[in-house]
Amino acid sequence: MTLTQLSAFVLVARLGSVKAAAKALGVSEPAVSQALASLRKYFADPLLIRGTNGMEMTPGGSRLINVAAQMVALGAEADAVVRTAKGQPERLRLVADSTLVEFVSGPLAEAFSSGTSGSVEVTSGVATCAEMAALVSQRLADLAIGPPLAGDLSLGLVSRPIMRGTLVVLGSPRASPQGPATGWPWLVDPSGTDPDGEVGRLLHRLGVPERRVRVFPNQTAAWEAAAAGTGVAPAISHLAAKQVRRQELAVVETPGTPRPICWHASTLRLDRCSAAAASLSHFLGTPAGMRLLRSPGGGVPPSRFRPPVYVTIWS
Repeated sequence: MTLTQLSAFVLVARLGSVKAAAKALGVSEPAVSQALASLRKYFADPLLIRGTNGMEMTPGGSRLINVAAQMVALGAEADAVVRTAKGQPERLRLVADSTLVEFVSGPLAEAFSSGTSGSVEVTSGVATCAEMAALVSQRLADLAIGPPLAGDLSLGLVSRPIMRGTLVVLGSPRASPQGPATGWPWLVDPSGTDPDGEVGRLLHRLGVPERRVRVFPNQTAAWEAAAAGTGVAPAISHLAAKQVRRQELAVVETPGTPRPICWHASTLRLDRCSAAAASLSHFLGTPAGMRLLRSPGGGVPPSRFRPPVYVTIWS
């Protein structure tokens, strides 16, 4: 039994499938299956079985989950204290949806790291809402920015609001969409495919069929296609303020927008989260942090989040 095998078990249990766990870890499905097989053999128990709503825990798995989660978190804490003792920078792993990673995480990481004089190394990556909760609860990530994640008390997460915004739909000023919204081409970045995200919920409320949704590598590419008149693109209004001001894009009213939203910073409880995560959470509420969230910059392509466990999960 290894910590990485326990990590695989916990993520499959939390996310409901081997595929979702593999995606969160940035590894292949067979690799996660292999880790689970080793753990099942060690305990002589299936631990997880396929049910009507995904993978479900056996009685043995249900008893193991809390202990395994604590062991995985302690493993991450052990790694952190040894790095500190060796004089290495403290790791701070930030996760968010693809839109926030594209526009916010780069400038935020740079500003925060510069304020720590290099004592904190910030990395960031893309995750769905379900993945954010699972990764932060297991200390495979330290802080998530997005919707509140503290609903499941067993995960031990704390979410606090950091900034309010407005979800709008954008299109070309020269080509207004015609007919009902369900028939429009909807242009989204990867975050638009998350059913728990703001855009995913908007598309569900409007009844937009999947065949009308086109996924782009990032938000900037979706906006460029919308400006060319090929469809409409959901957006957080302040992130696209420059394009609207230059009349490259225009706000299109729908039955579900404009819609107020609120970004939250989610960490483990203060008695369990890292010092760097607590510090960044505080920084996000300062005027400097608020300025970055409000006017983050021009946008950078998102990178896939890969926790350190992905290197050794099969060993």
